Amino acid sequence: MLIDLVQLRTFIGVAEEQHLTRAAERLHISQSAASSHIRAIEDILGTQLFVRTNRSLQLTRAGELVLDRARMLLNEASVFTSFARELRGKTEGRLVVGSSSDPSNRVADIVASLYHLHPLVQVDLRVRQSAGARQDIKAGELDVGIQLGPSVDPAIMHYELTRVRFRIVGPIAWKDQIETASWEDLTNMPWITPLDNRMAYSTILAQLFTSKGLELNSVARFDNAALARSMVQAGIGLMLMRESHALKAEREGSLAISPLAEAELPLHISHLVSRKNDPLILAFMEAAKEIWPALRS
Repeated sequence: MLIDLVQLRTFIGVAEEQHLTRAAERLHISQSAASSHIRAIEDILGTQLFVRTNRSLQLTRAGELVLDRARMLLNEASVFTSFARELRGKTEGRLVVGSSSDPSNRVADIVASLYHLHPLVQVDLRVRQSAGARQDIKAGELDVGIQLGPSVDPAIMHYELTRVRFRIVGPIAWKDQIETASWEDLTNMPWITPLDNRMAYSTILAQLFTSKGLELNSVARFDNAALARSMVQAGIGLMLMRESHALKAEREGSLAISPLAEAELPLHISHLVSRKNDPLILAFMEAAKEIWPALRS
């Protein structure tokens, strides 16, 4: 019996989530199917891949070695499929693209350009935060990601689109206090902070506050920036916000901006280095350059 690609994808998901249920939810399969896939791989290989510790699943040494090879095989399968389709003379296939829901990254324009240039390429667009996009690219669940943050993984190739500026904002009722607050004053005010410390917002907050030895008074957390903005407007606390949103809200009189902090992060398109010559990836990058002419790696 041979291990199939679906089983490998499940194995990678469980290894990264360290939890069977979360991996099944991420892969949109049942928990029993995920468990069956793992058992099948272990039976075929004749070795244990996971050990249970408290409430998580940890890879054995054999599992760690299999994980690296599983990722390579999934990536090679994607490239093989793309090249096989290219032999027919036209770029054809399906790309899974992860992006935030913020329209400023212009992902809709890129997809429209892609359809014009390569009408046989179909796109599945999925909402992903930056940290989630990087993880899913390595797991083979996304082909391309558009995300904020520095390029820190040598296995992932990044192309900078632009740099996104951020400001500290708070409820308009606190305007005078926010505009005169020191760094220490800001930390003592209520904050709405990212739920995941891998999110781009967390990176900037660490640069602004943690590096100064300051700890924010977090009263609520979020994993969706639009929901966080609504909490600020409801008067719950301060947050870090994209400057474009902050200035618009300031003009409308709904939020106040601190004059102390201005920070920025690069906005990237990213994909696995091993897929840089994949026809589908090249087609997407061609479309992206139509929308972002200054795009560079």
